[in-house]
Amino acid sequence: MTLDAAWVRAQFPAFSEPSLQGWAFFENAGGSYACAPVIDRLTRFYRERKLQPYAPYPASEAAGAEMDEARSRLAAMLGVQTQELSFGPSTSQNSYVLAQAVCGWLSPGDAIVVSDQDHEANAGVWRRLAEAGIEVREWRLDPETHSLQADSLPPLLDGAKLLCFPHCSNVVGEINDVAAICALAREAGVRTVVDGVSYAPHGLPDVGALGADVYLFSAYKTYGPHQGLMVIRESFGAELPGQAHFFNNDTLYKRFTPAGPDHAQVAASAGIADYLEALSAQHSGPATGAPAARHAHDVMRAREVELLAPLLEYLSARNDLRLLGPRRAEARAPTVAVSLREPAEPVAARLAAHKVMAGGGDFYARRPLGALGIDPEVGVLRLSFTHYTTPAEIEQLIAALDAEL
Repeated sequence: MTLDAAWVRAQFPAFSEPSLQGWAFFENAGGSYACAPVIDRLTRFYRERKLQPYAPYPASEAAGAEMDEARSRLAAMLGVQTQELSFGPSTSQNSYVLAQAVCGWLSPGDAIVVSDQDHEANAGVWRRLAEAGIEVREWRLDPETHSLQADSLPPLLDGAKLLCFPHCSNVVGEINDVAAICALAREAGVRTVVDGVSYAPHGLPDVGALGADVYLFSAYKTYGPHQGLMVIRESFGAELPGQAHFFNNDTLYKRFTPAGPDHAQVAASAGIADYLEALSAQHSGPATGAPAARHAHDVMRAREVELLAPLLEYLSARNDLRLLGPRRAEARAPTVAVSLREPAEPVAARLAAHKVMAGGGDFYARRPLGALGIDPEVGVLRLSFTHYTTPAEIEQLIAALDAEL
């Protein structure tokens, strides 16, 4: 499954933008470029349909239909029911609202499990439940391997109600075995919340197959607008107290959305499905729905593994930096963080002189960095890319690192 890089990059207007010519984009973990179908749909909505949707006149009916299309197509690609997918202003906001609902579901003395491999958006809202008398247990990463070890989890699950963990850490990069972890939790009678923000840009997961009760990710990192997407399985959603207007609590996809959604951005999110289907068809795969999403996932991941291998080999050979996470490309996402002997943010600024866009800092991952003995104030240099990156850009990055480290 060799990626047609020229075709892929033609689907992203950023690559034809004069001001971005020659720049290699290595901060995709902070937000990807938007694909053309998303931009086109957003533009059309603002031009033709920027009014209250679902009213009985053509423009409003078209607006509502496009919002429904986004939900139904993306839910199918995620392997869940349409009503199980909701939109919110961000994953951080969705996580906060969900935590408020869970707080009403739990009782003082109940226990939840969180990890220290998490981005703070997923970790912080759960840890704050301790203020309501909830016992918060920590699943700690191994400081040598940087991994969450499955054999240390069962004792933490004993008597717990909820497990919150990442599909992939935004600094460690390791892809956790979500299906196995969720199965372990399910056997113990524990519900699961999975932060998929750092994994979903590398191919939408089959959430139904993973078995998570909740799965969250961000559209602006999956080539779309600035929205947070949350899958909450119907059986769990029905147990939690609603957080919306009382008259919306009977509709699952509205139940955990306190305010009205951004109509235009929800509608534009259908462009993500457009792109994934076109990507699959271009690479001899199914043209529509969940099969297209699965094929697109595999094509994207194969390309990323191919690009990631030489970068990991280069970084692993240097003794003046510390590579976080697995050194094997197949085991991780192409979100690569390195700890340096100097503060990371100025290094990222120096890379810009070589037309390399990268990030330096803590990336809201202060807990995992602290667990690995890294001062969050010093931070890490993060080099993150996706399937639309080219081998030439990897070479450009390595040359810049050679010049500045």
